[in-house]
Amino acid sequence: MIVGIGVDLVDIPRFERTIERTPRLVERLFSDAERRLKPHSLAARYAAKEALIKALGGSDGVHWTEIEIASEASGRPHFSLTGSTVAVIAERGITALHLSMSHDAGLATAYVIAEAAPESPVSPNQGNRAETEGDVIGVGADPLSRSSLSAAAPSPEGAA
Repeated sequence: MIVGIGVDLVDIPRFERTIERTPRLVERLFSDAERRLKPHSLAARYAAKEALIKALGGSDGVHWTEIEIASEASGRPHFSLTGSTVAVIAERGITALHLSMSHDAGLATAYVIAEAAPESPVSPNQGNRAETEGDVIGVGADPLSRSSLSAAAPSPEGAA
């Protein structure tokens, strides 16, 4: 059952100007692996992180660098979550996250759908405790591991 939907749109040239003006923002928003990507790919990943936060109903307990967007061999993007962000997903009973991203004509966009099992209906604003085994939970086909907490980062100027 769908329990959350999020979408975000980023103006790529404006995003690029923002990270040029404030280079430390990249460290606060992106994982080590993501930081190696080109600005248009970072803009799409920023949109994906914003869309995930919208699908969750807010950013409480969610930390930017704990949300990494990785790609399968086919190129399909997926979330790789760690730390307290994993706990937020589990508390909301979310069992699958679906992500679609695109960039073209100076814009980057992302769409996220969050699902929970039908027998444990939840809303993004209501936390149900999901059962987990040890330190790893599965969301969709991707295992999510827990790790240390990191500080949340503010949104860069110019991102929708």
